[in-house]
Amino acid sequence: TVKSKILGMERSYSIYLPAGYDEGDGSYPVLYLLHGLGDNHTGWVQFGQVQYIADKAIAEGKSAPMIIVMPDADTVNKGYFNLLDGTYNYEDFFFQELIPHIEKTYRVRAESRYRAISGLSMGGGGALFYALHYPEMFVAVAPSSADGGAWTFDQMKNQSDLSKVSEEKKAEVLWQMDIQTILEKSPKEKLDRIKWIRWYISCGDDDFLSVTNCLLHNTLLQHQVGHEFRMKDGSHSWTYWRMELPEVMRFVSRIFTQY
Repeated sequence: TVKSKILGMERSYSIYLPAGYDEGDGSYPVLYLLHGLGDNHTGWVQFGQVQYIADKAIAEGKSAPMIIVMPDADTVNKGYFNLLDGTYNYEDFFFQELIPHIEKTYRVRAESRYRAISGLSMGGGGALFYALHYPEMFVAVAPSSADGGAWTFDQMKNQSDLSKVSEEKKAEVLWQMDIQTILEKSPKEKLDRIKWIRWYISCGDDDFLSVTNCLLHNTLLQHQVGHEFRMKDGSHSWTYWRMELPEVMRFVSRIFTQY
């Protein structure tokens, strides 16, 4: 757990440490791996079989050894973003408290060139927008079956008391939840950094989010953001995400090791 002053509570997370971590003193790159709606920090452990998959990928030389951090975004409120009314600021917690805690507690290589983020569904959306909001923090992002883009007042009002939020504040926050607008409004320096990140986007062809992910692909093409896009056989299921996890690890490993 990590004690959060921003959220006023302790927050849980799961962590994968590669074989040999306890015997040595070397530092490791880190992958933040976000869960989907209805799960918590144990989702990737229980259903995603992260320990077995990561051990196997590293042992077979398909992935560099890395630390994998799986935070909980299901306690009190569901989701990875700050609420519009300011009563629950998970995104602030993630960057201002969780990442510093991980880098203080474990032998993590703290430079952004050794930090990547991924996730599935709601967590894929979290990974996507975290990279768009803070591109200086990551070298690679790999959302799977990402749920995100063009968020509306209706999608947020169930979590926030919008009666207390000014129209100016609503506009300021909501344009940060639309990919097209972010890429259009970001200053050149930030947009250049977004383009510098290595992107790997995948979705199953039978996934109800397949159209959204195709639109994401087209939007990134429109703004000349280089990326790998894969539409594969599969649905919105753990079968698909377990299949993708080794590919995500392979992808980020190539960047960590400057392949």
